[in-house]
Amino acid sequence: MSKIIDIVDSLENKVRKLLQKMQSLEKQNQDLESELTKSMAIAQKQSQEINALKGQFDTLKVANSLLGSDENKKETKLKINSLIREIDYCIAQLSD
Repeated sequence: MSKIIDIVDSLENKVRKLLQKMQSLEKQNQDLESELTKSMAIAQKQSQEINALKGQFDTLKVANSLLGSDENKKETKLKINSLIREIDYCIAQLSD
């Protein structure tokens, strides 16, 4: 009978340890999910900043070309021609 009690006690201890380990892992999982959410938000914000900076860079290249810089002149002319076409299209739409 004593052996059965020892076995049951041993099983209870093992189950208790397993439950504690499971709770610990669940807490760790929640912490990691929270950290992942924060990291994804930061990555999205940085991606938006990168896109905004790329737009500013393109604008600065065009402005620099308009000020007389020899770099990116062809690109600037193409951009101006594209803008003129868009304006012409808008005027045509308004005329109708």
